[in-house]
Amino acid sequence: MTAKKICTLDFCYENSMVKIVANRNCPEIKLAGLTVGPFDEGNEYEVYLWVAKELAATAMVHFREDDLLDNTKIYRINFKEGKKAPDQITDIPSDFYPKLRRYLVELKDQATQTQQSEKFQEYDRTKQLSRDIVNSRLRKIVSLAATPALSDQVTKNLTAEERIVYDQICRIITEWKAKILEQNGADKRDS
Repeated sequence: MTAKKICTLDFCYENSMVKIVANRNCPEIKLAGLTVGPFDEGNEYEVYLWVAKELAATAMVHFREDDLLDNTKIYRINFKEGKKAPDQITDIPSDFYPKLRRYLVELKDQATQTQQSEKFQEYDRTKQLSRDIVNSRLRKIVSLAATPALSDQVTKNLTAEERIVYDQICRIITEWKAKILEQNGADKRDS
């Protein structure tokens, strides 16, 4: 169930709107039920991510640097996450995990294609940093889920993927506590 929900979130991400910058002038492009462009060189446009990736692959456009995930941003998130108290979760972009998955694939592809040891090291470092972020956030999510009746203020920094885990853990803990504290069949002297 969790994997299906994450796949749905990933599908939504692929169909989200992103900003691109035109590398050159381009006439309007008509696809089945969708029209993109025309594009004027240097101007910024908003298109679906899947369209942007296709246009970028042909060098017609490029993604804005601010919107791309890179090692600097991952280091920054890891640093901020490590500084937060165990019961506080850092606010990260809602699209962090889909971007992270794609960035890791991109780094691995670059390393495989170039066969450069530096690229493999960069991929390994980034993957380890990613694991550190995920593990740190998961520990905090489990702790938050075990705390009864938290407000939305405490969980507002969870991404949609993290909210899935949080809700499932809350449900499991609630059911477990109810069963553990159930008095049916228990010694009546304790009642």
